[in-house]
Amino acid sequence: MANLKKLLAMFALVMFLSQLRVHGVSVSVGSSANVTTETKHLRGRCHISGFLHGKSGDCNRDHGSVCCKDGHRYPQFRCSPPVSADTPAILTLNSFARGGDGGGKSFCDNRFHKDTELVVALSTGWLRLDGKRRCNKMIRINGNGRAVLAKVVDECDSVYGCDAEHNFEPPCPYNDVDASPAVWKALGLKEEIGVFKITWSDLRVHGVSVSVGSSADVTTETKHLRDRCHISGFLHGKSGDCNRDHGSVCCKDGHRYPQFRCSPPVSADTPAILTLNSFARGGDGGGKSFCDNRFHKDTELVVALSTGWLRLDGKRRCNKMIRINGNGRAVLAKVVDECDSVYGCDAEHNFEPPCPYNDVDASPAVWKALGLKEKIGVFKITWSDV
Repeated sequence: MANLKKLLAMFALVMFLSQLRVHGVSVSVGSSANVTTETKHLRGRCHISGFLHGKSGDCNRDHGSVCCKDGHRYPQFRCSPPVSADTPAILTLNSFARGGDGGGKSFCDNRFHKDTELVVALSTGWLRLDGKRRCNKMIRINGNGRAVLAKVVDECDSVYGCDAEHNFEPPCPYNDVDASPAVWKALGLKEEIGVFKITWSDLRVHGVSVSVGSSADVTTETKHLRDRCHISGFLHGKSGDCNRDHGSVCCKDGHRYPQFRCSPPVSADTPAILTLNSFARGGDGGGKSFCDNRFHKDTELVVALSTGWLRLDGKRRCNKMIRINGNGRAVLAKVVDECDSVYGCDAEHNFEPPCPYNDVDASPAVWKALGLKEKIGVFKITWSDV
């Protein structure tokens, strides 16, 4: 089990009466050498449910792990704040590998995971007490001006700890995303920081920020787009021969995927997410491009746009150039395809769900031109017509 990491303790003060600023994170210092995150927008929504009496043991101190002390009391939380499109959290560091400071095998899949894998643990209230609906699901993490997709494989236990299963570490706070070294690297963060303020959201489709609905569904939710584009229906999932290159999310039988017949208005700086796609023959883009009925090499600067920005807009952007701004750079790319926000889960769409309504699905060449590493998977950008 993953648990509370470096810089989240070692201050014996009265619980919740003093405040410590750690790398942009407002935290309150516990009387039992424990620290729990306490920000104004969360205060009052999640209260201490009890205290765990500390017991020391064989604690792996990698990544600055804070180990339990005999006689200390550590707060327990059986809740976490509501999840939104931009859920405030703290990012901590953990190894899910065998012999790592994460303790035993991961809660969700009963496996160990290499430090090179993009995996995370979530606080109890965001995972175990939420019907475990996020186990083995993807989430999007935003921080340090970057974004990364990671798989939820474990629980950052906010109730129990101070035993061998938890590496003899105290319970986690209620708003922790405990991430592998690979996640920290993808966000461009140095491990020695130990804790960093982030936001996160649920994800299901094409590396997009989404919220989880009933029956493992998703609806895209971002503040600047909310109320401008509503779900028009749901597509029932059907699995098939899905090319998983570039981290493609493949359809599952019985799942419902939201459909969108709209996209936000286009401006000189249209907010969007950049995702990765191969338009080449045999690539994860599926069939030939919608606009020119051709395949395109990964070295070409080409993109697909969400349905509302292309197909339902009179197809006026087919074969046109757009300007993409991101990572402090800009690149011109040709619109050759549709990132279908209505249909999917068939051979034509590589058995992937429909796209979100704010996606610029770009070739590896576009990512390279923006100086982005492909393993990031998703990145916040703006774009405009040329």
